[in-house]
Amino acid sequence: MAQRALPQSVARLGRAVRTAGAPVEVSGVVLLLPDGETDSRRRPSPLSYAAQLPLARMLARAGCGEGLAVHVVRYRSRGWNPGADPVADARWAADEVQRRYGDIPVCLVGHGMGGRAALRAGGHAAVTSVLAMAPWLPEAAGPEPEPVKHLAGRRVLIVHGTNDARTNPELSYRLAERAKKNNRDTCRFEVHSDGQALRQHRAEVVALAADFVRGSLFAGSYARPVEDAFAAPPPLGLRMPLAAGFGRSLRY
Repeated sequence: MAQRALPQSVARLGRAVRTAGAPVEVSGVVLLLPDGETDSRRRPSPLSYAAQLPLARMLARAGCGEGLAVHVVRYRSRGWNPGADPVADARWAADEVQRRYGDIPVCLVGHGMGGRAALRAGGHAAVTSVLAMAPWLPEAAGPEPEPVKHLAGRRVLIVHGTNDARTNPELSYRLAERAKKNNRDTCRFEVHSDGQALRQHRAEVVALAADFVRGSLFAGSYARPVEDAFAAPPPLGLRMPLAAGFGRSLRY
């Protein structure tokens, strides 16, 4: 009889991903929050961690000169579950960053379930910015809508494929619309014809993520499309198309 895998007792930070030649001192941290399942107490799959490493390396390379470190968060279990377990894990991870590195800015970057966790945990005192990619936002999230007021004072970027059959892009638009009312530093990009994994225009998505991370953590300038998205009122700033070639237009 197969035994059910028990969840790990505590969340953990994966090894810091950095690039050769980066300053010794860490000046900013990205916490990558993987996707998961709606309801599961099993240990996270090693594949969910490994799937984040290419993005971790690309972000670390983009922020090499500024002293960026990237950690993938290892959840206690692979499910959201009734207690929103990944949110507690993300908050613990932000606390751990402060313990290890001191008072430095943190950017939460999540995909799918991790995108929802990043948005929920974005009110942590160390968090200055949130990037949610194809965030999982169920139609029936309970009697109250997803909270957004705690995101005030943070830079918030949502990226969603228009052909996503797993996570409804219209729901992320509605959340962004509500968040924009309390926080003008909220924008959302639509990746036309792309699905939940955002593979079709991967180069553009990664370039957008890198530009956002560098600008929000290190007070640098954003690429023109990102600046325009933050400045534009709804619905323009929430339905910005991610143009093909965006990735090729940036140099790090």
